[in-house]
Amino acid sequence: MTDEQPAESGEVRASALRRATWRALGAMPEALQLRVNPRKYGFAPRDRPTPPVAPATPVRLYIGPVNSAAQGYAWARAAERLPGVGAVDMQHRGTSGFGFPSDYSVPSTVFVRSEAWQKAHFRAVSRSFSHVMIESVWPLFTSRFGNDVAREVDALRDVGVRVAMIAHGSDIRLPDRHARIDEWSPFRDGVWEATPRLQAQAEAKHDVLRRVGAPVFVSTPDLLLDWPGATVLPVVVDPARWQSAIAPLERRVPVVVHAPSRAAVKGTDLIRPVVQSLADRGLIDYREFSGIPAAEMPGHVGDADIVLEQFRIGTYSVAAVEAMAAGRVVVGHVHDQVREQVAAHHGLELPVVQATPHTLEAVLLDMLDRRDHYRGVAAAGADFARSVHDGRVSADVLRGFLLG
Repeated sequence: MTDEQPAESGEVRASALRRATWRALGAMPEALQLRVNPRKYGFAPRDRPTPPVAPATPVRLYIGPVNSAAQGYAWARAAERLPGVGAVDMQHRGTSGFGFPSDYSVPSTVFVRSEAWQKAHFRAVSRSFSHVMIESVWPLFTSRFGNDVAREVDALRDVGVRVAMIAHGSDIRLPDRHARIDEWSPFRDGVWEATPRLQAQAEAKHDVLRRVGAPVFVSTPDLLLDWPGATVLPVVVDPARWQSAIAPLERRVPVVVHAPSRAAVKGTDLIRPVVQSLADRGLIDYREFSGIPAAEMPGHVGDADIVLEQFRIGTYSVAAVEAMAAGRVVVGHVHDQVREQVAAHHGLELPVVQATPHTLEAVLLDMLDRRDHYRGVAAAGADFARSVHDGRVSADVLRGFLLG
């Protein structure tokens, strides 16, 4: 015992010294901490950007911090179609993003860990912008307000900033609700291990939306079932960027592509055996890819004849609109509620060919037999993308919030 006491006492003293050192470091200004212990933050001082600059317009809109599928950026450009409106979109990014464009991009390590940047960010947004749209009920100023979106909204409102919320999908989609209405739902027992976490996340975000009481916009019509008081803000694409010189269904063996950004949601496991069987028989040329940078996607989509979208969620996404803009035949599983909402609000039928994992083979074989008919569907899809999703309709939807 006596021999061990000096060692133990030394260890205790060393531990106390380390704790005191960390406390002293924690009390230092962030700039000094970055020099002494940069690994704590995961970024260098040069990585911390200057705060965003507001446009010199009467209405100054700030959208962030997610920019899912580049929609924050696209909605910002749509808003600028309105008179007197300027907009800035913001995203925080990791090291493996898809290269989506953004007006103001911040490293995720800075976004989460830099208190100095968080303070400067809030100061710039609250003093310089008139309107803020918070995406996915995600904290815009992170630990500045304890990662509490409701506190952020209160702080912005206190200085006269108007606030709205935007939901993209899994942020507010209630898995238990979806599982009850769709046999192909990824949220049914045993299908997707993330379901319990997504249920808890959606319920928590619903609670925040109730506390905030701000206008809520949703990117797809199916989300109206999760938040009935919302307004659909159509996703936006640039049709010219997606145009393809390849006419669909002219090749003897059509190219069929599927790009599962999230295979569990897209239903890739359900459709792969079907399309692989057709490919093995030489009837289609099947190509499946993921993780493609955004800049390369128009080339991959434009080289296809048929694009297989998603077969579990029951809606149509940005990827479907991009494929329609490219003049491809889009196939997917879409709920009647979505089709009815599109027809009621836009006076157009949704040109996504309906198929489930059970009917997909028959649908694809029908395409091989009735190519002229489906070329017409592809042309209708291109018209639909231009009419509903080029930004004009989205600007009109935003008019009330920004100019009302």
